[in-house]
Amino acid sequence: MRRTRKSPLSTLLAQLTALVGLVLLGVLCPGTAQAAQEPGTQATGLHISNGRLVEGNGNDFVMRGVNHAHTWYPNELGSLADIKAQGANTVRVVLADGHRWTANSASDVANVVAQCRANKLICVLEVHDTTGYGEDSAAGTLDQAADYWIGLKDVLAGQENYIIINIGNEPWGNTDPAGWTAPTIAAIQKLRGAGFEHTIMVDAPNWGQDWQQVMRTNAQSVYAADTTGNLLFSIHMYSVFDTAAEVTDYLNAFVSAKLPIVIGEFGGPADQWGDPDEDTMMATAEQLDIGYLAWSWSGNTDPILDLVLNFDPAQMTSWGQRIFHGANGIAQTAKEATVFGGGSGDTQAPTAPGAPTASAVTATSAHLTWAASTDNVGVAGYDVVRVGGGTETKVAAATANSVTVTGLTANTPYSFAVYARDAAGNRSARSATVSLTTATTPVGSCSVGYRVAGEWQGGFQGEIVIRNTGSASLSGWKLGFAFADGQTVSNMWGGTPAQSGGSVTVTPASYTNTIPAGGSVTLGFIGSKGATNTAPAAFTLNGAACVNG
Repeated sequence: MRRTRKSPLSTLLAQLTALVGLVLLGVLCPGTAQAAQEPGTQATGLHISNGRLVEGNGNDFVMRGVNHAHTWYPNELGSLADIKAQGANTVRVVLADGHRWTANSASDVANVVAQCRANKLICVLEVHDTTGYGEDSAAGTLDQAADYWIGLKDVLAGQENYIIINIGNEPWGNTDPAGWTAPTIAAIQKLRGAGFEHTIMVDAPNWGQDWQQVMRTNAQSVYAADTTGNLLFSIHMYSVFDTAAEVTDYLNAFVSAKLPIVIGEFGGPADQWGDPDEDTMMATAEQLDIGYLAWSWSGNTDPILDLVLNFDPAQMTSWGQRIFHGANGIAQTAKEATVFGGGSGDTQAPTAPGAPTASAVTATSAHLTWAASTDNVGVAGYDVVRVGGGTETKVAAATANSVTVTGLTANTPYSFAVYARDAAGNRSARSATVSLTTATTPVGSCSVGYRVAGEWQGGFQGEIVIRNTGSASLSGWKLGFAFADGQTVSNMWGGTPAQSGGSVTVTPASYTNTIPAGGSVTLGFIGSKGATNTAPAAFTLNGAACVNG
């Protein structure tokens, strides 16, 4: 029953004029969002704390699960037991509000919730009728979906420990996606006004993939509109997210701003629009401790996205094998919600690890070792965090008491600490920190290509390609150049610009930080100009002159 997924670029040409305007406003390259505020009122069950989804007892809950097309296959609810048997801790259940498909009744939804609980699965309930609103004439509105949820309030009240309400699936197409923001806020506030205390999930526009960055840009204002602070953003990752840089940039932007996010749907097999990078999606979700829910268990109209065929777990597809048993897959990473009892009943946390020591420090990596923790049952692993400015960022995980942290910036100070965790999810106190400064990478040879990709009155789009023609990789680089005609850079992707008069310096983004020997990185930017738009005459990298071309 699932439609073939619409190309995210299918209406691009028709919307080019509007898109240029959005770029000039910074939509495609938004600045860092303001940190999300801690909620004033917490939900009674699953809720948001410090930008993360947690259970009522405060334990982190990281979704690892799949989508199940219940509304089209109402006789396949037994699949929940099969999904649980594969190790999942969450299932996202497709429902209908009656606008496009026959509405799931209150008794049916109550049974879905009961079956989720019986199988110890956290249940994300979503209305699918909103899919592609504004572009698909058959789609319903978020307001209609909110009314459906309100009609189910008696069924859903008291289930806050076990369910999340996903207001509407992919509730906006590619036509005027900026229209997504106000109806999303209104639907959230309508549910809160009706007394719902559950964590609410909202999907992005652009058929869920937010390729025009509307949700990313407006996430802080949408989050602030929820008086409880218990709001979770959902990005759907298909062919728009076909490079590692696109995946990591999007997810890290939310995590850095302490705005809670989950990959509510994603696919891996290639389609006519591209080949999604599911390996990076799953690895990054594991690194950042954010949830993912693969599409879909079975019954997809395009069976390439079926995890199993014919709702039979014995007929698992290669996509299913990847999700359940591959690297960073469900079987390896899922932890059952503690609200279901958590098996052993172990509540004792490991002791704090010893202070880490650093060795083999290079420009981009450092090896850390520490004294092992002890635990009454057993230490399952360690999480290494970067500490700075009162915040922590997870950078590595290990099963033994050593790890090499990679992806660092040259000639930069860092502080790291370690937590231990056991199989029951108990986490130790943090270790003492170790401070280090990465080495300075010698400047290699370089060349820089510059071109104007497009111009309009008063503005232009530029592209810069930096090539490392030396024999060693470059990390933590700084590019310098000067405009001669008063041009200014207003937005940039791939790097962060600083401008004084005509002089511009650029430092890298996380995904362009390292240029391997013989490799290159590409920067793009939007600039303003007058009548003349001469290209910069010279470029330097880390102070050394580069060849033009």
